[in-house]
Amino acid sequence: MAAYISFQPTDFFSPKLYTGTAGAGQTYTGLGFAPDLVWSKSRTAGNNSGVYDSVRGVEKLLYGNEPNAQTTTTDGLATFGADGITFGANGTIGDSSDFVNWCWKAGTTSGLVAGTHSVNSYSYNATSGFGIYQYTGDNTAGTITHGLGAVPKMIITKTIGSSVDWFVYHQATGAGKYMLLNTTALQASSSIVWGNTTPTSTVFSLGAGAETNTSPNEYVAYVFADVKGFSKMGSYTGNGNNDGPFNYTGFRPAFIMTKSYSASANSWYMMDRLRTEPYNPQDGRLEADGAGTEQSTPDVDFCSNGFKLRALDGGFNTSGTGYIYMAFSEFPFVSSNSKAGTAR
Repeated sequence: MAAYISFQPTDFFSPKLYTGTAGAGQTYTGLGFAPDLVWSKSRTAGNNSGVYDSVRGVEKLLYGNEPNAQTTTTDGLATFGADGITFGANGTIGDSSDFVNWCWKAGTTSGLVAGTHSVNSYSYNATSGFGIYQYTGDNTAGTITHGLGAVPKMIITKTIGSSVDWFVYHQATGAGKYMLLNTTALQASSSIVWGNTTPTSTVFSLGAGAETNTSPNEYVAYVFADVKGFSKMGSYTGNGNNDGPFNYTGFRPAFIMTKSYSASANSWYMMDRLRTEPYNPQDGRLEADGAGTEQSTPDVDFCSNGFKLRALDGGFNTSGTGYIYMAFSEFPFVSSNSKAGTAR
């Protein structure tokens, strides 16, 4: 059986745990790559999560759980290093509490031919199916070239300069729907947010509304495609019992995020391989839409080729409720030595 991917998942995505010191000039290395997106959350303090990326630049902070405009903070993320980051005492990334950072690598910053809508700056990686794009709204529906060579399955956008929600596209709900990363709200309908147009292997579309494309607002878009053995943006229906649905991803997950989109409004649950038990079932959730501390529920098995739900929990397994998920790999189901991965 052929290997699913020709690279190691940790070349492009990895969670990182550390304890902040509430001081300037904190660092960590050993990440294994130069990160371009760092999504940071305190596990033990009720702080907002911080979203930092190399396209907007160092010290540029967005709160992942709030609609607030971008702020410039001298005590946030100060350096995107070759193998980690340098940061200060900001509560999103470095006060005296325990943190997790979820880190993605992009890296290509030139060569894109613009769609009908130009992009001010960007960084993308066709191998890992991930890109970051900063653009200016122009009140005209159009397309942005993403360079990923595959159809984006999830897009997260945020207005940089004003207090507007985080808008989410997911392939399971479609281009006529959107969700909000910073709220528990269910999917809502709109023909404007994504231009009612499904992304293609070359472009994604914007409507002409304040959500994603109003002049002269600046926006950032995080764009994700499925890569066999590395990333999967899928969906499932909860069954409401401890023998919950199994979701095939093609890899042992390093990270999963789930969200109900129909029937029952709940938080965005975030789990990863470092904050869980050494053996199944796993627990340890944070919530993308909240500032709360880490919780020891729900239970889920991280399997060699996907994840299985092991509890009745509104956030990821209510009977008859539809859920979307985003997942990234720790180890592909079939590796470069043609051997299958194992569960935890």
